[in-house]
Amino acid sequence: MKINILEKKVQVDPEIRAYAEKKISKLDKFFRQESEASAVFSYERGRCRVEVTLKNNGMFFRASELTSDMRASLDSACALIERQIRKNKTRLEKRLREGALDRDAAPDYIPAEEEAEEEEKLEIVRTKRFSLKPMTPEEAVLQMNLLEHEFFAFRNREDDEHFAVVYRRKNGGYGLITATDVEQ
Repeated sequence: MKINILEKKVQVDPEIRAYAEKKISKLDKFFRQESEASAVFSYERGRCRVEVTLKNNGMFFRASELTSDMRASLDSACALIERQIRKNKTRLEKRLREGALDRDAAPDYIPAEEEAEEEEKLEIVRTKRFSLKPMTPEEAVLQMNLLEHEFFAFRNREDDEHFAVVYRRKNGGYGLITATDVEQ
């Protein structure tokens, strides 16, 4: 497993770095292929935040924890990711198809957080480019939930690979928006 450790306005001891690499590398047992992981260490209001992101074949698992101790934050984030992996790996293999986590064609998609000020003139402050991979709406919902985002864009394998978006509805459940070819 390839592990990147990032520090935001904080110096992490070599002992904590080694502990993080050991703890995160244990998550590699869930996957057949090579995984990538990143751990971001930072301080917020006097507390330690650790955000762990794991990528395997385009599936993203992310957890962020804020406690008074770096080790406790790391332990808690790794436990959350392990729970996500167990829960969703079983669900994917049972509901979609055998070996769903081991597929080669996977989304290279990380949704961008956009900030928009409400003014008369709309200003685009960030642009993100990504490739849309074909998947089913169920796979897209699972990926959206793993990333803890409100929507997820993909190419719908069940609808001739047209552009589609799944989103979380305010009253519960999910919605699907699909694109159709425009006839003039």
